[in-house]
Amino acid sequence: MEILARLGLDLNALPLSETISISLDVALVSILIYWVLLLMRGTRGQTMLLGLVIIAVFYVASLKLSLVTLNWILGNFLGSVILVIVVLFQEDLRRGLVRVGLIPGFSQSAPQALELTISDVASAAAMLSKQGLGALMVLKRDVGLEEYAEHAVKIDALVSDQLLVSIFQKTSPLHDGAVLIESPRIIAAGAVLPLTFEAPSSSYGTRHRAALGLSEVSDAVVVVVSEETGKISLVREGRISTDFDEKSLYNALFRLTLVRHRRRQRQLRSFFPTLTRSREVERPPVESDESKAAHTPVRESD
Repeated sequence: MEILARLGLDLNALPLSETISISLDVALVSILIYWVLLLMRGTRGQTMLLGLVIIAVFYVASLKLSLVTLNWILGNFLGSVILVIVVLFQEDLRRGLVRVGLIPGFSQSAPQALELTISDVASAAAMLSKQGLGALMVLKRDVGLEEYAEHAVKIDALVSDQLLVSIFQKTSPLHDGAVLIESPRIIAAGAVLPLTFEAPSSSYGTRHRAALGLSEVSDAVVVVVSEETGKISLVREGRISTDFDEKSLYNALFRLTLVRHRRRQRQLRSFFPTLTRSREVERPPVESDESKAAHTPVRESD
């Protein structure tokens, strides 16, 4: 209220409609700023955003101190701030817009098929780890993977642990690429994924960089088996969790797919009560919060 008074606005003197309009305007802008800060947190965009804020502070200071040349330079730079933001934050904006565009509950995978899929993926990862073979398996959630499947080898086969293991044998021409899975089918193999711009730890190889790169631009869950160490990792939303075995990987995938699927179905039914209730999977007992992974996420060092 004190800030509004300084701006010459007295809500008590305004008509009710204008008061509601101003309050709604302030609330929406506050939510937008909060959402942007959440989106930038933990990404390289956070540092660049801080840089833009510092430039804005210098611009205001140059205006107050009558530093004409500096003010002119910074003024011209900030005059194109929209273009600068689009160029600097293109990946973060793309990821944010993808999240905004997702509609809860419209996943096409049936829970039963999804459960079989994650069981086969966990089993295949464990077998590949024991054999010392590398692997990169991508599980689609809401965001499509068609742009990566276009230049890969189409498979269109039901997911099975034996098929996955055979694809990643060293004698297979597809073993160096990623397998794209849209439950209950493998849609493509030998896919090339975008590499992350972040600087991963030296313990991570090209497969981990590719998994991170895809997770930064989509909501896919990626399972990585290291050819050097045999360690199984799980990548999503630009984060890596490591040191899984078959059981812990299955439980983590269950939380990130089936539990998430049920939660989104409940959200959809809250908006459309007449929607037919989907059958829910009974096992395994897991926490309801998908963000509680079986392992603490490992953030790469700078």
